[in-house]
Amino acid sequence: MQKYENDVFSLVDENVPVPGCTISGEILPGITCFSLAEGTSISAESYPVSVVQYVLSGETLLKEHDKSNVIPVRSGETIIKEAGRDIGIKAEKDTVYVEIPMKGDSGTMNGLNAGEVFKFTDLVPYQDGKIISRNVVDEEKTKLALMSFDAGTGLQEHAAPGEAIIFALDGEGIIGYEGQEHVIHAGENFHFAKGGKHYVKAEGHFKMVLLLVLD
Repeated sequence: MQKYENDVFSLVDENVPVPGCTISGEILPGITCFSLAEGTSISAESYPVSVVQYVLSGETLLKEHDKSNVIPVRSGETIIKEAGRDIGIKAEKDTVYVEIPMKGDSGTMNGLNAGEVFKFTDLVPYQDGKIISRNVVDEEKTKLALMSFDAGTGLQEHAAPGEAIIFALDGEGIIGYEGQEHVIHAGENFHFAKGGKHYVKAEGHFKMVLLLVLD
């Protein structure tokens, strides 16, 4: 992630699908970004742990092996794929998505059921004068938290305890990082190195996902 450090970027723009190909690459330790060209697919396979699939752009179809039901997961939507289930994926459009493995019990994740499609933006409301946070993944090495900021709220400067990526979901936020401020909009990303001093503030409404990987 060295090339992303200290600047706003877009994982979608950095992972443009190649016609006829599927591409994957690690964006944080153990976290993978996939780009699938329209019409390409990945054969049904199972994982030893449950996996969060977050679609950044495009549209995928998920089908469990030997089952007739097909689940569409579109841009901005997320699904938890349960451990031990053989699930294949096909891109209906050029698609970029992130997979985040979980090592905990796959039954529910803070009230979220495996196999159900949801949007991160729907999981945290705005509240006057408040910052609201909700953990989706809270494990020893991996944290995935949703946060909403009311206008005028923010987090004080602190050091990142691990390597992290922000996914801006809604509105506009300001990221202070190592002495510089960066404006981030919905659909954009920001990377923190471990130990990077940063803060977050919002002049208007702002929602984001924080994905943190600890050593």
